[in-house]
Amino acid sequence: MDLQLKGRRILITGASSGIGLATATMLAGEGARLALCARDEPRLREATAALAEITDVVTATCDVTDRQSVENFVSQAIDRLGGLDGVVCNAGRSLMSTVDDTSDDDIRTEFDLKIFGALNVVRAAKKALASSDSASIVVVNAILSRQPESRLAITAAARAGLLNLSRSLANDYAAENIRVNSVLLGLVDTGQWQRRHGDSDTELDFADWSAEIAADRGIGLGRFGTADELAFPITALLSPRSSYITGASLDVGGGVHRYV
Repeated sequence: MDLQLKGRRILITGASSGIGLATATMLAGEGARLALCARDEPRLREATAALAEITDVVTATCDVTDRQSVENFVSQAIDRLGGLDGVVCNAGRSLMSTVDDTSDDDIRTEFDLKIFGALNVVRAAKKALASSDSASIVVVNAILSRQPESRLAITAAARAGLLNLSRSLANDYAAENIRVNSVLLGLVDTGQWQRRHGDSDTELDFADWSAEIAADRGIGLGRFGTADELAFPITALLSPRSSYITGASLDVGGGVHRYV
């Protein structure tokens, strides 16, 4: 099936690895033109060098919590690509900490990253998106936003706020034909989990170690997801073929959600 993404101009934050890089790779395969940012531009350029051989790729250093940094990146993307048709708000991380173990500064930092990390990008891109004939924003969030865990209490709270904000943006931007949807991830085999495995004292390899965690968390499919498995629904929501989907949230968690 043709997803009608050839020539579409898509901006992705947090694109140097994991879900962001997998999404960029999938979009490049569909013929999309890309604006990619991360905190470490040399690493980003190295990771996306192969993509630059098959499509237009703009790369830049960007701190999504810094509004001026975001505006500079978005302006550069619009100038180089001639506009924008889609945005993927993907930059983020998890803070493994309970409420009592988290300082006020760390709480503010987490909310700043989750809320302003998306809002800064959306605000900066809105005018360009409104000029597209099929504009789409995809916010990469987590099932944690609906199903909190005490060991990730602050991240869960911030993600819940982001989910609510994303729905508000969908309502507000519908009049300008800008769709806003969320993809809610579960446990995904990314660099963060690989590092946690390396820092643990387990004698198990990553596959067995992650399978034990999957069983403990109640993941129906019994394993972590992969970045490619998240990239596909993100790509599908960016497609003009999804033109009647907005304000939605799609769980991609292997059956870990416990709500109806």
